[in-house]
Amino acid sequence: MNVTVDATVISVRGLSNRFGAQVVHEGLDLDVRRGEVLAVIGGSGAGKSVLLRSIIGLQEPAAGTVHVLGTDLRSAESSVRASIERRWGVMFQDGALFSSLTVLENIKVPMIEQHKLPVDLMDELARLKIALVGLPADAAYKLPSQLSGGMRKRAGIARALALDPEILFLDEPTSGLDPLGAAGFDELIVTLKRSLDLTVFLVTHDLDSIFTCCDRVAVLVDRHVVAVDTPARISEHPHPWIQACFLGPRGRSAERALTLRTQEA
Repeated sequence: MNVTVDATVISVRGLSNRFGAQVVHEGLDLDVRRGEVLAVIGGSGAGKSVLLRSIIGLQEPAAGTVHVLGTDLRSAESSVRASIERRWGVMFQDGALFSSLTVLENIKVPMIEQHKLPVDLMDELARLKIALVGLPADAAYKLPSQLSGGMRKRAGIARALALDPEILFLDEPTSGLDPLGAAGFDELIVTLKRSLDLTVFLVTHDLDSIFTCCDRVAVLVDRHVVAVDTPARISEHPHPWIQACFLGPRGRSAERALTLRTQEA
């Protein structure tokens, strides 16, 4: 997977996050390039989701700067910040759908909040998003509780795409899915990135996802990003956690699977 435009769309500098005496991030730096799928991986408690939440403004950092699409979000006026937020979409774990709304109604929520569109047009756009993420048409009228875990996650992506964003944030999208469901989700990410020209910020612990759909991987260990590289080269970094993760049985298995798929293609 090649990134054609090497322009930074997300830039994090000197980020620090603390919860009481616990230091989660300290002096964290990270750049995300336009058009790439960047995975953030790290051990449990490393602060992967906290980093995502800091970028989109749900977590107020103790220090540091966050620039998205050229704007310093921490110092921007509310109107400027709102205009930037309309240019990204977010899917949290398990989709985070409104339980009392159908899939169609969930997808329409961002449209209703941000645009004054006729109801029929919003319905049509929502159905297009449903088809785009590979859900059957009748899923539109189902409640989240009537969907499988994988379908809820796809519905969550459909809602994240409601405003045709430039950046897509995904928090553990394959968590809880069986291997076939996870593989299908990885393929969906690749398809969406290519067809919609998206930049994807992916928080994950799934090595198969990293080798299947990611251009680069950022390793979050010891309260900061210790390495950023392609999946094929990241294991060359000498940090013990990286060595254990990518050169262990699971890492080697994921890399072999990618090699086999590439040869078959």
